[in-house]
Amino acid sequence: MSDCNSENACSSCSSAAGCSTDEKKLHAKQQLDARLSKIKYKIMVMSGKGGVGKSTVSVSLASALHSLGYSVGIMDADIHGPNVPKMFGLTQKGVRSGENGIVPFEAAEGLKVMSVAFLLENDDDAIIWRAPVKHGMIEQFISDVDWGELDFIIIDLPPGTGDEPLSVAHVIGAVDGAVIVTTPQEVALLDSRKSVTFARKLNIPILGIVENMSGMVCPHCGETVDLFKSGGGEKAASEMEVNFLGRVPIDPMVVIQGDSGKPYVLEVKDTPTAIAFRKIAENVAKQTIAK
Repeated sequence: MSDCNSENACSSCSSAAGCSTDEKKLHAKQQLDARLSKIKYKIMVMSGKGGVGKSTVSVSLASALHSLGYSVGIMDADIHGPNVPKMFGLTQKGVRSGENGIVPFEAAEGLKVMSVAFLLENDDDAIIWRAPVKHGMIEQFISDVDWGELDFIIIDLPPGTGDEPLSVAHVIGAVDGAVIVTTPQEVALLDSRKSVTFARKLNIPILGIVENMSGMVCPHCGETVDLFKSGGGEKAASEMEVNFLGRVPIDPMVVIQGDSGKPYVLEVKDTPTAIAFRKIAENVAKQTIAK
């Protein structure tokens, strides 16, 4: 994927023998900066714990921002569990090269997607990489991909505060905000608080906490059933003095739409869950644009 390697001289080097290590680093830095300069707002979506619907929130946030008229990219940085293409119905394999680098796939016009899932010959293949290789892939997903002019790039991260979030923060340098996803129960809240601490230590602005799977509205009687409690995310946000972005109720159609590759918020308009996702997107846009 890299434009500059040990076998071929990069275009910015005058020596026929190829690039020196310093020249490679300089060229890579220039290319990275050029890509980032065309992206207005870089948003990380994090969770302290798996199974809280972080990728669903990432896809819904990107889709809702797109429906609001913004140009959006979504980078799937969950290298070991890349689910974003599936949730957008993108089944292509391989990469497409253009004049300005790798061409991302589009879920819709103005909604671009890049994921390691496109590089797997078989979706059942396991990616067994150590931290340096993952860091290199994340770097290339920004520097080598022709994202073009974007209002937002949403970066879907794996659970926890390890290699991938650190790599994204290091590569981008100035992340515009982090969205923390949790569910209401105490076990998930304990870990979500660690994500808040992570963002603070890296000086990443915290846009707020999303309480996902916050009750389920009965389709028959209209009453709300708190399957995983309710209100825990709002309480954690208050205690840690960060914004509360909102509660997202459980809706079985979110699962059905995700499995069919048709993002819920692009297909459903007037349910409590769809409205919650759109309000979260509006809040994120308002906070970042107001900076």
